[in-house]
This record gives sequence, structure tokens and C-alpha cells, in this order.
Amino acid sequence: MSNPQPAVAKKSLWGALLLALLVAALNVGLWAWINRPVQIANWSGPVEGFAFSAFQRYQSPLRENYPSDEELASDLRIIAKHGKRVRTYSSLQSPAIPRLARDLGLDVMAGAWLDRRMEHNEEELQAVITAARRWPNIDRVMIGNESMLRDDLKVEELIDYLDRARAAIRQPVSTAEPLHIWIKHPELVQHVDFITVHLLPYWEGIPRKDAIGFALGNYEELKRLYPGKKVVIGEVGWPSYGDRKKFAEPTVADEAHFIRDWLNVARERGIDYYLMEAFDQPWKEEAEGRAGAYWGIFGADRLPKFSMEGPVIEDPNWPWKAFAASALALLPMIWFAWQFWRFRLAGKLFFLGLIQLSAGVLVWSTTVPYSFYLDPIDWAMLVILMPAQLAIIGILLINAFEFTEVIWRRSWLREFTLLTPAPDERQPFVSVHLACCNEPPEMVILTLDSLAALDYENFEVLVIDNNTKNEEVWKPVEEHCQKLGSRFRFFHLNPWPGFKAGALNFGLKETDPRAEVIAAVDADYAVRPDWLKALTGYFHDPKVAVVQCPQAHRDWEHNEFRRMTNWEYDGFFRIGMHHRNERNAIIQHGTMTMVRREALERTGNWSEWTICEDAELGLRLMQEGLDLVYVDEIMGRGLTPADFTAYKSQRYRWAFGAMQILKARWDWMTRKGPLSAGQRFHFLTGWFSWFADALHLVFTLMALAWTALMLGLPEYFSLPLQLFLVPIMGFFISKAVFGIALYRVRVPCSWKDTIMASIASMALSHAIARGIFMGLAKKKGEFVRTAKSRRLSKRPSAFSSVREELLMFFALCVAIVGMMKMYGLQYTEGKLWMVILGAQAIPYVSALIGAWIAHKSGEKAG
Repeated sequence: MSNPQPAVAKKSLWGALLLALLVAALNVGLWAWINRPVQIANWSGPVEGFAFSAFQRYQSPLRENYPSDEELASDLRIIAKHGKRVRTYSSLQSPAIPRLARDLGLDVMAGAWLDRRMEHNEEELQAVITAARRWPNIDRVMIGNESMLRDDLKVEELIDYLDRARAAIRQPVSTAEPLHIWIKHPELVQHVDFITVHLLPYWEGIPRKDAIGFALGNYEELKRLYPGKKVVIGEVGWPSYGDRKKFAEPTVADEAHFIRDWLNVARERGIDYYLMEAFDQPWKEEAEGRAGAYWGIFGADRLPKFSMEGPVIEDPNWPWKAFAASALALLPMIWFAWQFWRFRLAGKLFFLGLIQLSAGVLVWSTTVPYSFYLDPIDWAMLVILMPAQLAIIGILLINAFEFTEVIWRRSWLREFTLLTPAPDERQPFVSVHLACCNEPPEMVILTLDSLAALDYENFEVLVIDNNTKNEEVWKPVEEHCQKLGSRFRFFHLNPWPGFKAGALNFGLKETDPRAEVIAAVDADYAVRPDWLKALTGYFHDPKVAVVQCPQAHRDWEHNEFRRMTNWEYDGFFRIGMHHRNERNAIIQHGTMTMVRREALERTGNWSEWTICEDAELGLRLMQEGLDLVYVDEIMGRGLTPADFTAYKSQRYRWAFGAMQILKARWDWMTRKGPLSAGQRFHFLTGWFSWFADALHLVFTLMALAWTALMLGLPEYFSLPLQLFLVPIMGFFISKAVFGIALYRVRVPCSWKDTIMASIASMALSHAIARGIFMGLAKKKGEFVRTAKSRRLSKRPSAFSSVREELLMFFALCVAIVGMMKMYGLQYTEGKLWMVILGAQAIPYVSALIGAWIAHKSGEKAG
């Protein structure tokens, strides 16, 4: 693309700068809006009590890794600045707490942890009794913590422990359970000195705005039921992060709101409570789910999560993140807006917004993990998914660029139409080459008849039949060529190497010396009489090496499978080829194409080392600095693949051949040379959508493996963090929206045809992925002819062509059912993961639909 004139360039540069700054400012505004301050009632004064688990960031009782006395003393000093009491849960673990708390003036509600280990329970009971007798600052004793809720003890067993403790010590004794346990077992009340209840509205799925009322209601209910007993709230709080529970959403702002509201209400009503809890405990995630790690008023780093006075901000670090995202996107936005100033304003703003959003996602996804307690497995997933996320963003931006250019261009810069030659204009001699292999003779004869009807004087037709063994197939074609006259010549090659390229190279040797242009046509095409007459004039320009028309189809209207594939093909020629033609970077395909003979022979003829010799030739001619012309006019129509097997094998061949070309011509893409930046861009990124299919297969296999590990080893493998999953869902949705929107604007088909074309496209995902991986791994591939009609004695089963897709679909269904049985719908991450598994299944479902439609539609052309 040529640079703008100086005055225009200066104006557009200033305009680009202003647009980029506008979008960057909107980005900062969006971050500010998301993190807008929340006004909450202030709190000043001491907290009545804190639930205290003393484990540091990487410590865990599950691994018998306990805090030192120095760490305990440090934590208690923090608590002493803010509260009056602490509650412990075990007297065997960290027995130094009462002594250290005494030195800081803190009272202790000492706990004995009771579970199903009878011997352990005895040791805990003796430890708490000994501590209560020794340390005067132990003012209450808690025998068991939710032991009945967990069904570890029967009520009679718990009562026995309570009675023994009350008989042995002077301090008031209780046990801690939620409301419904106290209601269900009123006899328990007779064996405690006070009632300890846990009021945690989050676990009940109560929205934060209703949580204080819910907690107070439960508290008052207990007081009403047992008026003779003091009620102490042993745990009350709200987590700052985790899975949404029904209507309860854990955020820093909601935790701050709940805690500050609660502290004020509790002081007004004289409620005795212990906040849940002093410090975040990452180890609890294994037992309680993700939210279990985030109940602390202080993080695991011992820093406060929020202030007790003034407005609360969800992410206090948002300003530097917002400015980092704006800075990261600014130069790319300026460059894009300047280079593509010709786009309409809406298009420029749309793409600049997408660049900015991508930068924001990158900043967010690289900084958010440090706000959470990721275990080694979480970090391993992050290491795996971050490159995938970069690839997703890259593919999305590439697709969005096509979307923007097609939707919001003012006009095409390179647009070519049919020519009307002058009466005395010289006609270049054209040699039409038709390579065929084992094609139905009646189909080839129809093509030959259409060539015979060409409204052109200077042409010949070479029919090169290679490796067809059955004389009943090729002999009728030979005989028909003889009937058509001397300008039709037939060659039967058997055996012959090099697949289609080998046959075409043979044709070059037999070509009339007068020929200036080689025209390739497939054996199933019926061409328009004016094909050569309306297009050969472009070759009067010596820089033009290729004139290409779109691939189009016939006889599909009344065959559902051929209809959906017809429209699937049509999308590329209505959308992608125009997009590529803007930068002289079209994909040359091997039918309805004309090539300058001199350029073809000078650069090495048709390449026999790749099974996509046509695309390789187009790239090679661009490397020579020549022009390729795309005329979006249907000059001939062929047949769509006969069945789903042929449809898949054709796309597999294209993907395999693309990887052969990419490997062989990599230096052309990466080194400075004749290829323009636009041509490099399109030949590298044009295959990215296929790489997305390969990435889809990899991600699906990884997702299945991860799901199996979560179901089989839940103690080690947990649900992926929500922050990993949201960008992936955004990619799926955006890609679908781009594709459908482009079809509705550019492809003249109905909504039903658009949907069916989308199904046909997605159905090829697995075949493309296999082609990509095989093309990267292998050097040579076999050219499999795309069958346009079938001659079978026995019709294959409907799904014989999609066995692998059927297996993948079944595996994903099993994974979703397994997730539903284990996690249900209680976790946001669980629901997201199941949605992603369902989204991963869409290409495999599409393949099954395509195979079934092909089976029902039959082999005949419609």
C-alpha cells in the first residue's frame, strides 16, 4: 500500500493520534468505572474478636507444616492493634498462642478440634483442659467446631465431651454449629454454658445487600428459641474471592461492605462475635473450595485488604494497570489509525477499541494471578494457558482486521472487473490445461463441451489423464476429444509421478509454442463462453502474472449437503479473497486461473513437492514482484464434494499443503525481500484460522485430561480460575459473531444458509487440525482427489467418515456429565468449565450433523 501524500499523511497522523488518545482515555475511564469507590459506613474502634488460624502463605495443617512462635507472635501483634479477643480451633496445634496472647493483652476462646479420630479427640480435650487451667486469659472454651455439621460425631458423643470439659475447668464451655443444628438438637443446649453459632450468609447464597438482615434474623431466632442462654457468634464474615454461591458474590468491596456494616450493627446491639477471620488461609481451598482461602480481613501477606474508613475500591492498583494497558496499546493504535485512515470512523474506533481491549486483557491476566493464592498446579495451568491466550488474542485481532476492512472500507483499493476488448485488440494465445484422474467420463465431457463453446479464437485444450487404470473411464474422454477437433488433445499417463502438479508439468512440455497464457480448469467445471475473452486483456500489463476467478458451484440447490458446502466455499471468495486482494496477496487456487506462461516456466513450473501446487505458485510469483489479479465474477461452475469424506479430505489436503509451503518458504516470510509487508501478513496470518483449529484440538485434549484429573484426583486438581476461562469464552463468541456478520453483509444467502454454512465450516475443524499437525510433522503428503461423484456398490454408514469426531464428542459428553455429578451448578468456575466443554464439542457436533446430512442427501448432484 502506498503512503498518503505529505499533507494528507500529516493530517491523518494527527487524527490517528487523537483517536488513539481518545480510546486510551476511554480505557482508563472503563477501569475507573469498574473500580469506582463504594461508599460504606465507617468503622472506628476495636473488633470484639477474630477467628484465628495462624498458618502462613505456604503452611498447612494438612501437610503438618506449622507456624513458628515468632510467626504467631507477629500475627497476634497485628490482631492486638485491632481487636480484643482471638478464637482458636485446636489446642494441639500452636499451643503457644495463649501465652503470646496474654503478653499482648488478648483474651482467648480456646478450641479443641474434634473429628472421627477418637484417640486424637482425647488428646485435644486434654490439651484444651490443660491450657484453660494454666492460662488465665483463656476466658472461653470451644469443644468441637461444626463436628455435627460434618457428621463426625453423634449428638451423644459431643455431649459427653462437653460434660467432661465443663466438669474439668472453670471457664464457660460451648460448641460451634450453624443455626439448623441448634434447632434440630435442643438437647445440646442443656450441655453448654453459652450457644456459639456460625452466621455465614455467603454459604447460604444470600446476596450481600441482604446478608446483614439474614445474619441478624438467625441470631434473633436463636435468642427467641433459647432465651435463657447467651448467644455468641463464633464466625461471621464474607469472603473476598471465590465462586459465586447462588446470589452471593465474593469480592473485596462486598467483604468490606459486609464487615463494616456488621461491626456497626453489632456495636449498636451489643452482640458478642468473632469475625471470620483474621488472615486469609490458602490451605483451606483444598477442603472448602476456592472461597475458603479468602475470608481474612488481612491477606496471607498480612496486609489489610481494605480500610475501615472512607470509600472502598475493589482493586486499589487499578490506576497503574489502566495506564499500563493504555501505554501498551497506544503505539499500535496510532499506527493502525494512520495506516488505515481511509476506513470509516466507526471501523477505526472499533478496531482501536479491540486493540485496547486486548492490551487490557493482557495486563489483567498477567497481574490478577498475583492477587490470588495459586498452587503449583494453578501456576502450571497459567504457564500453559498464557501462550494460548496470546495466540487467541492474535487470531482474534487478525479476524477483526478482516471484519473491519470488509464492513467499514469506503471502497476497495484494488478492484478488478471483466474487460471489454476492443475489436482490433490482440488476443494472447491460451493453452487450457485440464488434469484429471479417475473422473466420471460424462462429467469431464460436459467440461470439454463448455470449453469448445468458448467465444475465443486463440486457444487450445490439453486433457492430461494421469494414473487412471480403467479404460472404461478414460477412453470415452479420449474419443470425445477427437470429436471436438484438433485444438483438443488428449494424453493418458500411467504411471506418472507428481500427482496433479506432475500432470500439469507434462502439459507444459506439450503446450503450443505460441501460448502466452496457461489456463487451468478442473474436470468438473462448466465454463462461461466469455471466460478468456473478458480476462486475457489483463496480461497486456507485463507485471500481471495471474488472473484468478472465484471457485463456484452448480447443481447444489436441491441437495442439502451440497447446498451448505456451496455457501461455505462462497464465503472465502466473497470475503477473504477481497481482503487479501487489497495487498496483492490472494491465494491462487487451481481452477479458473490463468498464469503467464513465461513467469510459470521461469520460476520452476508447478511444484511437485507440495500437494497445494497452486497456492505455492501464487506465492512464488509474488516473490518475483509480480501482480495477481482477482476478478470476483463467476466464470465457471463445478461440483461440490460428493460426500463428507471427500469434503474433509479436500480441506485436510489444503491444510497439509499449507504447512508444507510454510516450512519450505519460511525464509520468504521472515527475511527482507520482494514480498511486501501486506503479502507476508496475509500468508502468515491467513493460515492462523487453521492454527486456531489445531489449537482447538490441543485445548480439547487438555481440557479432557484436566477434567479426568479433577474427577479422579480432586484433592490435587481443582477447577481452573475464572480469569483463565473468560478470555476463552470471549474468543468463541467473538469469532462466531465476526463470521456470521460478515456472511450477512457479503454473501447473498439466507439466514438458514448462513447457519448451515457455519456448521459446514465448523465440521471441518478436526480435519484441518489433523492436516496442520501432519503437515508440520511430515515432509510429503499424498494428493487425494476430491470426489465430486460416487460410484459405490455399497453405501457407507452415515458416520463412517467421522469416527474420530464421534469419539471426541462422546468424551466431551462424558466429561460434562462427570462435572455435573461432582460439582453441580454451585460454582461459577464449574459452570464456566462445563460451558467451555460444550463449546469445545460444537465442531464435533457439526461434523456429525454434516455427515448425517451428506448421508441423507445422497450422492447425486442436486
